[in-house]
Amino acid sequence: MKDTNTMENPQSQELREGDSCSRLTDTELLEELRRRITRSNQTVEELTQLNVELREVNKKLEESESLKSHFISNITNEIMNPFTSILGLSRAILSVDKEAWKKVIQMVALIHAEAFSLDFQFRNIFFAAKIEAGEQSPEILNVDMLALVDGLLDNFRYEVRKKRLRVNFHDDSPSKEAALSFKTDPLYVRLIMANLLNNAINFSFENNEIDFAMCIKDGELVFSVKDYGVGMPEEMQKKIFDRFARGDNGINSVNRGHGLGLSVSKAILDLLEGSITVESALGKGSCFTVRIPESDMPVEGFAAESNEIFFDEESF
Repeated sequence: MKDTNTMENPQSQELREGDSCSRLTDTELLEELRRRITRSNQTVEELTQLNVELREVNKKLEESESLKSHFISNITNEIMNPFTSILGLSRAILSVDKEAWKKVIQMVALIHAEAFSLDFQFRNIFFAAKIEAGEQSPEILNVDMLALVDGLLDNFRYEVRKKRLRVNFHDDSPSKEAALSFKTDPLYVRLIMANLLNNAINFSFENNEIDFAMCIKDGELVFSVKDYGVGMPEEMQKKIFDRFARGDNGINSVNRGHGLGLSVSKAILDLLEGSITVESALGKGSCFTVRIPESDMPVEGFAAESNEIFFDEESF
């Protein structure tokens, strides 16, 4: 006689095994579902993050377009105003009585100043365009830095006189010989100095001073331009070297730069492996400091200097 308690119906055994397989499959399905939900959550998080980043990029693009539009408006005025002045002064000279030579000389001086300003603006624009195209590279020469600064100050003499300013230049180099022969690109350095000096003039109060210091020591050129004008808030100092940035701190719009000179200077310094820093306080003025290492390239020729014009015809 068979023991019914120990014997198992084969059909019942199969059902239990089927239930076991069914439970195992459900477990696997649950695990797969959990994995998919996790991946889905990760995807949602990634999409959310991407959406945030896209919004930030879009905001920056909108700001960039706004700045470019603002830049075009400003640069158009800064180009057209000198042209208008030159044409008006030229017509005035033609109508001046032959005996009034003093007035003619004054008008000619104004024409020269406006032409200089126009040339100066164009040089920055052309340089910026060539940087964008990757067409700029330094041309290293032996440079008499004292002669370069002397010529630069002579070029800006009318702008300085117009605002009744005084530029105090002093060379702190321990050796005068070092200042007479420094290996760098003279056009690049001159443009940086010109931009900083022009910036100091534009943002200085009338009847004030500008300190221009230079020192060549241990194979490095260091110069600073300090004004005692309107200064900048801290948030402006962080973006002053960005393309199209400019300070709007109460100076008349005629004296506001178009925001290209400082960004061009920063781009030049990147090419020369140099640096630029600014210290500023509202109502007290700004001080820009530039450091440029001397090139280690072998150089034989000296840069030609001239006080007659700011840039020669072959500068660019």
